[in-house]
Amino acid sequence: MQSIVNVPPLSTKPDMADAARRWQAYLAGDIIDRPIVQVTAPRYGQGIPAPSYRMRAFADLDTIIDLALVRAETTYWGGEAIPSFFPSMGPDEIAVFCGAELRWGEDSGDTNWSAPCVTDWEQALPLRLREDNPLWQRVLALYRRAAERMAGKMLLMPIDLHTNMDLLAALRGPQQLCLDTLDQPEMIDRAMLSARAIFAPLWNAIVEAGRMNERGYPHGHFSMEGSAVLQCDFSAMIGPAMFRRWVMPALEEEAQIVRHAFYHWDGPDAIKHINDLVASKGLFTLAYVVGDG
Repeated sequence: MQSIVNVPPLSTKPDMADAARRWQAYLAGDIIDRPIVQVTAPRYGQGIPAPSYRMRAFADLDTIIDLALVRAETTYWGGEAIPSFFPSMGPDEIAVFCGAELRWGEDSGDTNWSAPCVTDWEQALPLRLREDNPLWQRVLALYRRAAERMAGKMLLMPIDLHTNMDLLAALRGPQQLCLDTLDQPEMIDRAMLSARAIFAPLWNAIVEAGRMNERGYPHGHFSMEGSAVLQCDFSAMIGPAMFRRWVMPALEEEAQIVRHAFYHWDGPDAIKHINDLVASKGLFTLAYVVGDG
């Protein structure tokens, strides 16, 4: 196994180079001397919680970064665990970037969602990232400020990539989208093409703001080339034929863009897609969630 060059050292992880080499072996389908292991634990008694979604959405940026840095410095990052910060504002934030309204659910604790805003696909298409959206600008500002202050200490993860059909479900509402797949499948063809067109510019903007090409991508895996968690939680609501028609092409396209894809395979209702996921191109690691929630 060739050694990795230009892996920036981190003060919070003295063995960063060794961890990077093990990740490189894993992503090459190889192993050095043991499986990948990721362990974190508080160094001094009780651990410090990560900044919450609500804090990330509303608090002063430097206050958020201060908390993330203290947490990283007081955490033991064992094995191939990488000190990293998740700047995401919530699962449906990409829908908000496209025009939906940010909402907080009474039963969702700290997690935020969005209020569906599409009543007519014909009028809503094409989808687009709204550059003047306040939440989108806040996310980019948080990435830039964190990249500046966290240099040499910890890395930045990509946001929660609820793209492809999850984006449509957030914009339209899951129940109505289910009906659309039956009532107007050709319109869903168009909507999915529009959703897929958003991914690359979204990804590139985050990568640039977080300076990930210089420092690496810790998201599921770690790689200097690119790594991200991909998903389609809405796939639990559709059968294999619809999954192959709409979701798999999008996931494989996203995987090609991010380079190393870690698939968040969410729950027992999504188990029916096992054959397509295993046969997919680019979904390197499948992380199956056992049970609801």
